[in-house]
Amino acid sequence: MSVVSGREIAEGRRRHLAALANEVEARGLSWRFAGPGESLLSVTGPRSRRQVMVVATLAGDGWYYLWPGGGMADVAEASGVADRLTRLLG
Repeated sequence: MSVVSGREIAEGRRRHLAALANEVEARGLSWRFAGPGESLLSVTGPRSRRQVMVVATLAGDGWYYLWPGGGMADVAEASGVADRLTRLLG
């Protein structure tokens, strides 16, 4: 059994959210870290000003992005998630 500390989880979460932040910024969306310990990524569409909060969470044997409306994807798919968020936020 592997034991992961709270600090390691927080660092992993931040790393995965930063990777997604780079991807959404490249698509013209704005972002900022939010929540306790900057544990969420707030992404905003430039024209619509619509906003969505994304979390990176450890589940089972890997990390996943989750966002409202049933959005879920493996963190290895950050580019595809950024594309989906771009369409969502128009």
